[in-house]
Amino acid sequence: MQSLEVISVNIWDILISLLNLLIIFLLFKRFLYKPVRKVLDKRKVAIDTQYSEAEDAKQSALKDKEIYEQKLKGAQDEADEMIKSAASAADKRSAKIIDDAKNKADGIIRQAHGEIELERKKAAEDIKHEIADVSTLLTEKMLEREINEKDHRDFIDSFIEGIGEDDGTSD
Repeated sequence: MQSLEVISVNIWDILISLLNLLIIFLLFKRFLYKPVRKVLDKRKVAIDTQYSEAEDAKQSALKDKEIYEQKLKGAQDEADEMIKSAASAADKRSAKIIDDAKNKADGIIRQAHGEIELERKKAAEDIKHEIADVSTLLTEKMLEREINEKDHRDFIDSFIEGIGEDDGTSD
């Protein structure tokens, strides 16, 4: 028979191996696992901080975007209001210019009518005097006598005024 020592179990060897394994485990835990765990925890905290900062930056960017959009809308509204105001002012100014031009044209027309009326009256007076002179000459020639020119002119003026009054009522 062969010796059973090769297959035999030695409790002391097992205990020493277990003790070695326990010492190695404790050494690994103390000098390797805890420092690695601390580094991993620090990295996790740093990553969480970065995510938090990124989220804060995202929220801040969204708020800034909203403020920018409100300002842009306000600026657009202000520009629209300025355009409306400028158009309204231009309309008012053009209406004033048109009114001024109409008033000036009406004034020129009134002045022209007045001048025409004065010229017409002057022409009528000239015609009256011309008729008076001609009729005086004709009357003198017809009667062959001398008539006082002032009496004759008064007589003709009253006659022409009578004709002029008839002429004025028919207009």
